[in-house]
Amino acid sequence: MDTLNPNWFLRARLKTRQLLLLIALDEHRNIHRAAEALHMTQPAASKQIKDLEEMLDVRLFERLPRGMEPTIYGETMIRHARMALTSLSLAHDDVVALKAGLAGQVEVGVIMTPAMSMLPKAIARVKEQAPLLRIGVKLEPSNVLVEMLQRGNLDFMIGRILEKDGSSGLIYEELTEEPACAVCRPGHPLMAVENLQLSDIAGHPWILPPPGSILRHRCDMMFRRASLEPPTNVVDTTAMLLVAPLLQQTDFLHVMPLEVARYYADLNILSILPIDLPCKMDAFGIIRQQDHLLSPGADLLLRAVRTAAKEIPA
Repeated sequence: MDTLNPNWFLRARLKTRQLLLLIALDEHRNIHRAAEALHMTQPAASKQIKDLEEMLDVRLFERLPRGMEPTIYGETMIRHARMALTSLSLAHDDVVALKAGLAGQVEVGVIMTPAMSMLPKAIARVKEQAPLLRIGVKLEPSNVLVEMLQRGNLDFMIGRILEKDGSSGLIYEELTEEPACAVCRPGHPLMAVENLQLSDIAGHPWILPPPGSILRHRCDMMFRRASLEPPTNVVDTTAMLLVAPLLQQTDFLHVMPLEVARYYADLNILSILPIDLPCKMDAFGIIRQQDHLLSPGADLLLRAVRTAAKEIPA
């Protein structure tokens, strides 16, 4: 056998019947009973195994007086035969689902920023292709979503893996960083200031995330690194139902992820101050369980999320 050829099984015309026979021999340890289980004659079964051994140039089974015992090579082939047949069975299920119009249920978890633009765009595209697919969305902080994912309540999530989270068995696929920006009401006096600096905004009243949150810590450190005192006239909240009217009725400023701010700015609910804040959240990405095979519907939504992420303006 050419061990350098990764597609040796194609050249050798490996048969599904041989994979089934390997599994039957593993279960029965007897060529006669294995052949019987597959409705084959014993000579035909023996020839199938002999052909496979010659193909691989190894002995797969030890022939014993009362049966057959797999060698280390045989055990390896049996394990991969089971995996291959399981994959083929799942492929059949996927094709049936696709023919049925991708009916089914997908559960996805998401943090705030990708929930504003990326995920809605992905869902809209998926619904055009699969209108019968039911999509459930959970909007929670990353630590809550990771727990839900590990319990099997989500197909995948879009968020962060925090240092304190147990991330074993999880696959993380980074999508984008999350820069922050300062926002205010439309028509705020600071919108007319040229070359706006941190010193121009530090003394203003602010609406900030609660103390202890990542964004609040990084916002405070942003001012301290510029040798400025963090804001002291502060309302602590991230609830947009309160933030939006507070901004509209006062000259308060607020810090939020840029993608979220763009959404509200497009609705003319707030304006983004013309200053690049040296402050950002950790990158977020797609997180899923390593041993969880996605359904066709979940895989379709996952691919749509990847596409939507690439379209986010820098």
